[in-house]
Amino acid sequence: MDSYTAVQPESLEWRPSNMMKIPNADFLERTGSKMLGARLWKLPPRSAMTLHRHHRMEEFYFVVSGTGKIRVDGVTTTLRQHGGIHVAPQSLRQVFNDTDEDVLWLITGAPEAELTPEQEGDLSIFYPQDPKQLPVELDGVTWPPEKD
Repeated sequence: MDSYTAVQPESLEWRPSNMMKIPNADFLERTGSKMLGARLWKLPPRSAMTLHRHHRMEEFYFVVSGTGKIRVDGVTTTLRQHGGIHVAPQSLRQVFNDTDEDVLWLITGAPEAELTPEQEGDLSIFYPQDPKQLPVELDGVTWPPEKD
């Protein structure tokens, strides 16, 4: 690994997440880091990320712009721009946006490699409940949007 790798904003590749279709850009995919993850997530109005947990990974959630909400183990925390929250492994978490404005999050985590070879493919480790369930603040919302 090089002593450093700079990532310029124009080199970021935005893509929708697999389940919830939230736009995100992975900062560290180009660096070859095996220990740390860092990703920007742009939550559209009235949207949510998956309800999930991590086996070993600690994560730090930082609101770059907007007002962010995250539920950790049933407790909702609201964070203003430049606020952050540390979430320990095994804690069930879900970031969501119940406002009419986009919310931009920077989420970092380590260690990136979480599972033993025997655990690979066991999604219940990450999703002990329905990962697509929405928080009560989004009652009546359909997310991800249905295809046209």
